Amino acid sequence: MKNRITELFGIEYPIIQAGMIWCSGWELASAVSNAGGLGIIGSGSMYPDVLKEHIRKCQAATTKPFAVNIPLIYPDIDKHVETIIEEQVPIVFSSAGNPKTWTAKLHEHGIKVVHVVSSAKFAQKAEAAGVDAVVAEGFEAGGHNGREETTTMVLIPGVCQAVNIPVIAAGGIASGKAMLAAMALGAEAVQIGSRFVASKESSAHQNFKQTVIETGEGGTQLSLKQLTPVRLVKNAFFNQVAKAELRGASSDELKEILGRARAKRGMFEGDLVEGELEIGQVAGTINQVLSAKEIVDEIWAEFKQEQKRIAGFI
Repeated sequence: MKNRITELFGIEYPIIQAGMIWCSGWELASAVSNAGGLGIIGSGSMYPDVLKEHIRKCQAATTKPFAVNIPLIYPDIDKHVETIIEEQVPIVFSSAGNPKTWTAKLHEHGIKVVHVVSSAKFAQKAEAAGVDAVVAEGFEAGGHNGREETTTMVLIPGVCQAVNIPVIAAGGIASGKAMLAAMALGAEAVQIGSRFVASKESSAHQNFKQTVIETGEGGTQLSLKQLTPVRLVKNAFFNQVAKAELRGASSDELKEILGRARAKRGMFEGDLVEGELEIGQVAGTINQVLSAKEIVDEIWAEFKQEQKRIAGFI
């Protein structure tokens, strides 16, 4: 398939694996890229030396393009950017911050930049900052989310209307059918997180992968909106936060409950009781752990099948 996204990144399929903290290291990124999509190393949970190691291992494992996701609020972001430039990573996905800060510098070194947004307003700001494309991530998504709670079905056409650069749809997408729907709304690719968390190459703990495939409809909820909104599995930690929010807990109290390394404890170390378990609503449709290649192949085959089915209506 050829469109602005596949040509921009040099990939076969417009399927992009999200850069997820604790879940997307070099093994997953290289496997997705080798399968024809775009793999992304999630650097938000990595020290600078660890990121360098993951980049080099990814380069050794694939000859295909891959990207690094950098949360712009990361404390050592300048070191991450320096590593990305030194190691000649071709693509960066930035999030959680102002894209103006690093886009020009990355462009100076021939690096393509994509920024993650949750509204048409922020998409326009990202376009003005010079990014090459945006990821429009709807309310259904896992991990950190927008405060507006705009669903993917509403967000994608709004962002596509607001900007001229390519739009990548994210949030609630885990199948070829959903991919076709997103592209019918104007997106030129999809970014998928939750489905790849439950992959063999994901660096998520096996306990967390099992939880993802066991999580049913309504098993997640957007939480911690006073701090940074995040969609969580409803476990004991979530219940503690929900009770605190219900009684009107302050931001400081919520920060104390959250503590340190809570996401690592849950997603990487497998503490299903006290850990922070970030996953999207679409977890309710995921029922098995497959390899990254099997996931990409299945999504693409279903996408083509649904194209033919819809064409039969016309």
